[in-house]
Amino acid sequence: MPFELPTLPYAYDALEPHYDARTVEIHHSKHHATYTANFNKALEGQTALAGKTAEEILRNLDAVPQAIRQTVINMGGGYVNHNLFWETIGPNCGGTPGGKIGEAIKAAFGSFDAFKDQFSKASATFFGSGWTFLGLDQQKKLHICALPNQDSPLSIGHTPILTLDVWEHAYYLKFQNRRPEWIAAWWNVVNWRRVDELYQAAMK
Repeated sequence: MPFELPTLPYAYDALEPHYDARTVEIHHSKHHATYTANFNKALEGQTALAGKTAEEILRNLDAVPQAIRQTVINMGGGYVNHNLFWETIGPNCGGTPGGKIGEAIKAAFGSFDAFKDQFSKASATFFGSGWTFLGLDQQKKLHICALPNQDSPLSIGHTPILTLDVWEHAYYLKFQNRRPEWIAAWWNVVNWRRVDELYQAAMK
């Protein structure tokens, strides 16, 4: 601690036309930055949590004092979820995944198209604000998980390797209330190479 807002490995306009530069800038420099600052603020004076990664903190919420636990869930989850979101998208990406993750998706869902359809439906029909994740459960089984607010799969023993932000702040400037259009655009920027790396690391 303190945790730092990660620098994006691409320019704010690098995801155009799928993800507009103004939204990326606000999403990262305002929303993500606020979660980061408030997460750090919540952890001030918590010497028992010093030296732990954000992921370790979220994996063991029982070790977080009750007085700040919900704030840590909200702000720490917002920090970590956004970290993964930015990490698994990028310019010149999208398409069909290859590598081990491509094989795993086919094995778990039947085909990439079937997975894409299931993930998109879970995202489009999710009520309110939240996230859709592709991750590994406690038995290392690949699955789709949708969670509200800034809840993290880490807190239920799962390992997320890909996520889509379906909070309105993630897409409202360009897509307004048309969440399905945002979801369709997002597929064009998914960084499958990085998702494959995260999958292989999680399977070890």
